[in-house]
Amino acid sequence: MHKPTFIAGLAVGYVLGTKAGNERYEQIRKASQAIVQAPAVQAATRTATHAAGSATHTAAHTLVERIGHRLHPATHERLSQLRARTAVYRAGDPETTTAHP
Repeated sequence: MHKPTFIAGLAVGYVLGTKAGNERYEQIRKASQAIVQAPAVQAATRTATHAAGSATHTAAHTLVERIGHRLHPATHERLSQLRARTAVYRAGDPETTTAHP
């Protein structure tokens, strides 16, 4: 007699919990989208992307200059490609560069 009541209670709790959880999830999702799309966050993202690209370019350049002659030819080639790709950051246009492995 108690088992069907218990199972019914679990089912009702599950349905209500799922609905409440989904509504909260949507609230969190909408709030996070608003934060990500805020102009200040977008500007900070561009600045951080530019700084990371510049640092990557500097590191690749330093590696090639200091130890490039000792690297395997494929590694040397990859670093040279990385230097060329990140050179766009040095030119100040992070919008046109995308991260590719």
